[in-house]
Amino acid sequence: MFDAKSLLDQFIGGQNPQGNRGNAFRGAGGRDLLQQAGNVLSGFGGGALTGGLAGLLLGSKGGRKLAGNALTYGGMAVAGALAYRAYQNYQAGKDPRSATTSAAAAQTSLLPPPADTPFNPAHEADQQSLGRNLLRAMIAAAKADGHIDAAEQANIFAQMDKLNVSAEDKIFVMDELRKPLDVDAVARTARTPEEAAEIYTVSLLAIDVDNPSERAYLALLAARLKLDDRLVAHLHSTVDGAMEPVKQTVA
Repeated sequence: MFDAKSLLDQFIGGQNPQGNRGNAFRGAGGRDLLQQAGNVLSGFGGGALTGGLAGLLLGSKGGRKLAGNALTYGGMAVAGALAYRAYQNYQAGKDPRSATTSAAAAQTSLLPPPADTPFNPAHEADQQSLGRNLLRAMIAAAKADGHIDAAEQANIFAQMDKLNVSAEDKIFVMDELRKPLDVDAVARTARTPEEAAEIYTVSLLAIDVDNPSERAYLALLAARLKLDDRLVAHLHSTVDGAMEPVKQTVA
């Protein structure tokens, strides 16, 4: 059975010590396999995520990762917490730059979003629906630079065969990778302004904002999601403020 929430944990919360299926990547050989896959697919995607399944599918050109306590949550909680913090600051009229320019803000623990809200739905069916939409948004964002050809897809699928993911999970990822990029289809899944903010948040996590084509994709996505420019600025600064550089090891 396809479990969108669990798969999202592997995209974003792969380092979650309380996760179930996400921990499959942490066993003997699992970490090495992800590192090898990341080397094979280093030209694919960009963005900030280097752990979990995202390390395989998205790679890491940015050399950053989520900092602090963010990855003690599941993937949906991370997305919800980032979007909720940005939404709060936006509604309070704060300066978006404060999330990245304040050292204190960078050290602030990320709080989970309130329960039974669009940021963190209580019912399983709503969680699965939101998880599916966030996964689709991340994969679409990873395709925004137009460089995922048939050979790269074949490499991804071959590596997924070695990972502890269900057949349904693989089918979902394969189908989403093979679909033509459709920003309108991504935007249509947002049922509320809060969900729109979460969709944009996970797209930011899966993208390299220094790439012109990906910046253009984000701008179009924000427009299609009908996000206010000030909220978009808060989403960018909140995600940036939650990141830290990946320490490079010398061989």
